[in-house]
Amino acid sequence: MSYQKDLDYLTISARIHAMENRLLNHERMERMIEARELSEAAKVLTECGYGDMGQVTPGAIEETLSKAQADLYHDLSTAVGNRALLDVFRCRPDYHNAKVLVKAEALGVNQDALLMGGGRYDPQKLAEDYQREDLRGCSDIFRRGVARARETLGATGDPQLSDFILDRAYFEELTALARQADSKFLEGYVALSIDVANLRACVRASRLGKGMEFLQQVLVPGGNVPARTLATARGDELGNLFRTSPLSQAAATGSAMSAPGSGTLTDFERECDDAVMDYLGAGRRVAFGEQPIVGYLYAREAEMTAIRTILSGRMAGLDGDTIRQRLRRTYG
Repeated sequence: MSYQKDLDYLTISARIHAMENRLLNHERMERMIEARELSEAAKVLTECGYGDMGQVTPGAIEETLSKAQADLYHDLSTAVGNRALLDVFRCRPDYHNAKVLVKAEALGVNQDALLMGGGRYDPQKLAEDYQREDLRGCSDIFRRGVARARETLGATGDPQLSDFILDRAYFEELTALARQADSKFLEGYVALSIDVANLRACVRASRLGKGMEFLQQVLVPGGNVPARTLATARGDELGNLFRTSPLSQAAATGSAMSAPGSGTLTDFERECDDAVMDYLGAGRRVAFGEQPIVGYLYAREAEMTAIRTILSGRMAGLDGDTIRQRLRRTYG
């Protein structure tokens, strides 16, 4: 069964490996950072398959990235029969859009300009369905999460609580989709992603002097380190809890930075992201199977984050070294 499943991925794996050559690598990022004009920096992206965005504005950047994301999933949906494999990465825009819609309703304003494409649900249709209170076209987990977030924000007026609810629903759905995809590699990625989210929450909570009651609201089940264990741990104990995890270095750094006023978390945040990239980068060495697809989809997400970081940094007038400090390790 496993051998036959791998053979199903033979053609698309070869294609994915070819597509990796167009990713925004370190050399291309350097050219974007060092380009004399912002327009020249944006033109580097045409080598990666992005359209010419013309005048570089925040709106043009998001439009270009949303179109590229939508095109990618439309293309892969015809080549990858395992839809759950793709949906793990299509969930993020959906839950971002849910947060936008819930908060916009509470504020009584239209925030449709903040909606993102590239998810499972068309953002404009999702907004219309949300207003009609009819999300029958969405997954059960998504519908329940939105309903609870909407109710909680209406009752408490606290947008942070509604975000916590949607974050938990997001990771619950990722876990369910990874199991549905029947991929241990993908399940490992989701569990590691939950560990990253929980570790970040613990470090931030410790720096803010918040304890177990707060963490019980924030922490998500399903990671390699149980949420109940993390909820009762001190900030300086985190390094020990993750000592056998891919996050061992990040946790050690986080532990050292867990006291209030202990400095910026730049290195800690980067080490968290690098640990996930290292895990998925191992899939690049697999000749055929779901691993190259999973790794490539994450690499595209990371690529789009890097594009936003570089172009927005340049628009803000940041120097090259400052922009480089905000970038993460590339896929490879």
